[in-house]
Amino acid sequence: MENRKVKIIADSTCDLSPEQIAENNISIIPLCIVLEDKSYFDLEEITPDEIYQWADENKKMPKTAAISIEHAVKLIQTFRKENEDIIFIGISEGMSTTCNVMRLASQMMEEGRVFVIDSMNLSTGIGLQVLKAAQMAREGRTAEEIVKEIEAARGRVRASFVVDTLTYLARGGRCSGVTALLASALKLHPRINVVNGNMEVGTKYRGSLSRAMKQYLEDLKDELLQAEEEIVFITHSGIDEEILAQVKEYLEGLDYFKEIVITRAGGVISSHCGPGTLGVLFYVK
Repeated sequence: MENRKVKIIADSTCDLSPEQIAENNISIIPLCIVLEDKSYFDLEEITPDEIYQWADENKKMPKTAAISIEHAVKLIQTFRKENEDIIFIGISEGMSTTCNVMRLASQMMEEGRVFVIDSMNLSTGIGLQVLKAAQMAREGRTAEEIVKEIEAARGRVRASFVVDTLTYLARGGRCSGVTALLASALKLHPRINVVNGNMEVGTKYRGSLSRAMKQYLEDLKDELLQAEEEIVFITHSGIDEEILAQVKEYLEGLDYFKEIVITRAGGVISSHCGPGTLGVLFYVK
């Protein structure tokens, strides 16, 4: 029997570029950014820079929310009409209810096959898995084969970020205001690692953000040289072009990766981390 076509869907926190989304026939479900009593679809109705402006003017942290079940059902129905199997890869269930919303939406359908994968990650830590799934779908692999392989490999994703300021994390209650002030006074730039689907604070780099990035890259070097060569992501929430160029130049200097892709984080990641955040994300072998 001929394999059914497989459609790959992700949420907007995967932070893939518009070109990657189009080239790989991926559909994106936007999460929601909530400013006071009004909700906006991430990237469709509001940009990270607009979020920063609102947050700084109001000295508040935007709230983020999963999609509604109604929105999820509507999207699923679109591809059910095409008689496609659907695989949804979403932000870690340790950080959002999005995957569960997709499961509930799929249960409301009378027929059709919808598979939900908890990426146990965020940002392009999800994006790496989405691209791998899309490639397998193009190769004609079944939904079951894709799900099995993506879930087996998700522990090999390495996702970490260096944060310029703790102000946004403090506003969101993820660290204390005193800690944020102290970090600012001491010029500390914490490294945030994604471990088992949750964010953990790692090394705290001291000095300028440029110096912190150099130390971060040196700390990553051994893992980078054990990575899958196909692709590495540089994902940022809005950062000085010189620092971005510095990070790209370092990765190019390793002469290891076939493709180095720079992407800008969407509203959800930016809301929590604030501007000046940058991460290098990849699969290890």
